[in-house]
Amino acid sequence: MPKRIHTAGDVAKEGLARLRAIADPQKAAQVQKYFKESVRSFGVSSPEVRTVAKDLFQQIKKDWTCADAVTLCDLLFPRPELEAKAIAALILARYKRDFPKALFGKVKSWLVRNYLDNWASVDIFCPEVMGTLLARYPDLVDQIKDWTRHPNRWVKRASIVSFLKLAKKEEHRVTIYEICRSHFPVTDDLIQKANGWLLREVGKRDTARLEQFLLTHGPAIPRTTLRYAIERFAESKRRELLQRTKS
Repeated sequence: MPKRIHTAGDVAKEGLARLRAIADPQKAAQVQKYFKESVRSFGVSSPEVRTVAKDLFQQIKKDWTCADAVTLCDLLFPRPELEAKAIAALILARYKRDFPKALFGKVKSWLVRNYLDNWASVDIFCPEVMGTLLARYPDLVDQIKDWTRHPNRWVKRASIVSFLKLAKKEEHRVTIYEICRSHFPVTDDLIQKANGWLLREVGKRDTARLEQFLLTHGPAIPRTTLRYAIERFAESKRRELLQRTKS
């Protein structure tokens, strides 16, 4: 019988203890090669992190509310280790049916404070949590458009990857293309790559629309963004688009 834990502090301590118990220093040292910014890691694999988060959730699911999960994020997001942030994000995502509208502002505060200060943490957290908020509270879509102009790179990236799971829905496509277009002047490669990723996802449902968008804005599109966006086109079409969108 697993030990019952209740407070956010208890869960944070238990989660960190579980991560330390299975930490792999050699893997931790290798993680840095995937990031340009400095990161810290326990060297725990993604499947193992998900198992830890699932086990913790099983212990608290009968007692906790969404507010408790937010408190856990307040405790673990400031931690430097990628896996600590991921556990909190995964547990909060379990409460998506109960997300209050006010969580939107809380997420922005975490991003502005650089608590999610790498592409992996932003990409784990935002598609599920922010995607749910945007779908449930449509007026938040106008607010997240303002994030595209924010000086913080993680707020900017969040404005993009929050729409990844919404890209298959027709009602979001105009907004997605608008947001992607607004990021074309940005020189940050983490923004350019995320932008191309979102364009690729929205283009899965309407390749003709994506192609026309790329041809219309071609010279303004960073080549990194363009290459990501056209990955699912046939090779001959990719070559054509690369040529036709040159300055």
